[in-house]
Amino acid sequence: MRDDLSAIFVEAGERDPIKAARQDFRRPPPKKFYSQVGVEARDGGFALTLDGKPVRTPARAPLIAPTRALAEAMAAEWRRQGQFIDAADMPVTRMVNTALDGVSRAMQATAAEIVRFAASDLVCYRAGEPDSLVAAQNAAWGPVLEHFRAFLGARFLCAEGVVFVTQPPASLALIEQRVAREAQKPDGALRLAALHVMTTLTGSALIALAMIDGALGLEAAWAAAHVDEDHEARLWGADEEASSRRAARLKDMRAAYELYAALEG
Repeated sequence: MRDDLSAIFVEAGERDPIKAARQDFRRPPPKKFYSQVGVEARDGGFALTLDGKPVRTPARAPLIAPTRALAEAMAAEWRRQGQFIDAADMPVTRMVNTALDGVSRAMQATAAEIVRFAASDLVCYRAGEPDSLVAAQNAAWGPVLEHFRAFLGARFLCAEGVVFVTQPPASLALIEQRVAREAQKPDGALRLAALHVMTTLTGSALIALAMIDGALGLEAAWAAAHVDEDHEARLWGADEEASSRRAARLKDMRAAYELYAALEG
């Protein structure tokens, strides 16, 4: 039995470690080569095992999760595979691979990319009309900004339309410190991988951080990230292709949220 995932998942290698987190395997899917999936305590963490043998990442690092909850989340993905292994159907495993093989070697760059989103964050750019959209944005995004004002003392400026607004350096510094606290934890690479996925999928570092702070749940955060899209759908109807793409993104969003929650538990 193969003991690494290089034949199933795209190797992080020297490529962008975050893009690899959601990049699907492009070669023909391999046949399922195992019958039993397990989790066992090993090396201070919890290892995923296939037919009793521990598994390695594509870069051949031990696939060790810091919590049993995270290892069980990966195991559940492997258990639900059919005759062929579909890497796209294992988003938690993909993110853990990327965290261990890529993000762990690019911690500062990953953290900086998250903070860059906050400098032009989705929730700071508002519509001037119609009133229904203005009200929807205020209802969804106002609590996010209030959370950071109350929780960190960070104030963000909002602009109408697409005119760029420069955020207060002190507020961005507070966000940078908040992200750094995640990176400095023993499982920081995993936390940053999940946080980056949530940030890029919502277009908002503030929404993503509010999620891990417990100020927003998954459904509320996802709705906040799609206020404009949902408003358009109410006016003109949903686009089937756009809805399909959104469902695929939600799958990764849910996996990132699950990964982070598993680290806490």
